[in-house]
Amino acid sequence: MKKKIFITALSLLGLITTVKLAMIYYNANFNPYALSSFCSVNDFIDCDGIAKTAESQFFGIPLAYWGMFFYAFVLLMLFADKLKNIKLFKFMEVFKNPMDYIASLGLISFIISMSLLCISLFDIKKLCVLCAFTYILNLLIGCVAADFKNGGFIHSVKQSFIDFADAVSIKKYLIAFIAVIIPITAFLAYTSASYVFAPQVKKQKEYKEFKGKNKYAVKGNLLGDKNAKIVIYTFSDYQCPICPVHNNMMHKLVKDVKGVKIVHHNLPLDTTCNGYLQSPFHEGSCIDAQYAVASEKQGKFWEMNNLLFENKPKTEEEILKLAEKEGFDIKKLQDDANSPETVKAIKDDIDYAYNNKIIGTPATIINDKIYIGIKPYKDFVKWAKEAQ
Repeated sequence: MKKKIFITALSLLGLITTVKLAMIYYNANFNPYALSSFCSVNDFIDCDGIAKTAESQFFGIPLAYWGMFFYAFVLLMLFADKLKNIKLFKFMEVFKNPMDYIASLGLISFIISMSLLCISLFDIKKLCVLCAFTYILNLLIGCVAADFKNGGFIHSVKQSFIDFADAVSIKKYLIAFIAVIIPITAFLAYTSASYVFAPQVKKQKEYKEFKGKNKYAVKGNLLGDKNAKIVIYTFSDYQCPICPVHNNMMHKLVKDVKGVKIVHHNLPLDTTCNGYLQSPFHEGSCIDAQYAVASEKQGKFWEMNNLLFENKPKTEEEILKLAEKEGFDIKKLQDDANSPETVKAIKDDIDYAYNNKIIGTPATIINDKIYIGIKPYKDFVKWAKEAQ
């Protein structure tokens, strides 16, 4: 009874945590207006950042949903003895040793969790504290359920396989098992192919060409045709993780579609200069914006633009070191970046954006239509041609 109470408490705690993770996942991937979550503290401790990666899903299903299923199944196993007496849940009688199932699943989920932790730390280089919390819960659930006086996890895994084999040896349960597996397999095939629950994976495939160094980069203050009939306005934040992809797209767009010009505006999501924000977000983007504006005075805006996107400096010192290597007049650049004129230009961009309900980056205005967030390149080409 004590084991059941403890595992119930752990499972409920895990269920609540994974529901919160599912909400974070939704906001990170489906809500362009969502503010950062409480567990996105910096570049390393960043639940939102991890939620936006391809590794945050499995077979097209968010890992948070898999977690919810695991904890719900554990709770179901805890009450298998009572549920099997109800006609609707009579099939629960096949789970002869529920604690062994729980121990086995707890062990398996913990092993998977450790693999995810390694990916998080060494590949993504970010940590989701809520995810890490569930990893601990998984181990605790497995350890509490396992009977270490009677073989521990090894016994639990063996017994679970024996119980499963016994269950499917009964014709009606074998048919029921196959009947359940077929739609589940079909559903996972659909989610894996469509990425309906994992748009970030679809985006990574679509935007692969535009990641990394800008191979379409130009020099000077002009991007596109000088006398263009179609002017596309963009709003960017130099610390925004997806803005560099959008920036590269805009550079390719002017090569593929004639008669188009790109005009850049700043929308730094940084409380240093953005008074509309209630909490810190993309720290360093204000100083980046100042130097982007200042670079126009030397006729090198797009050089600075690409420099900022590719290196993401967060301090004035970092920017000046990069600018020096690119041949900027450092004294003039620094004076222009900190001038009242530059500060006002950025404030005007921010005010214009918020007055027009543009509160996220990247944002694109084509023929007075506003598109917030990253979009497939083919859509930008289509909209640009339609505007002509």
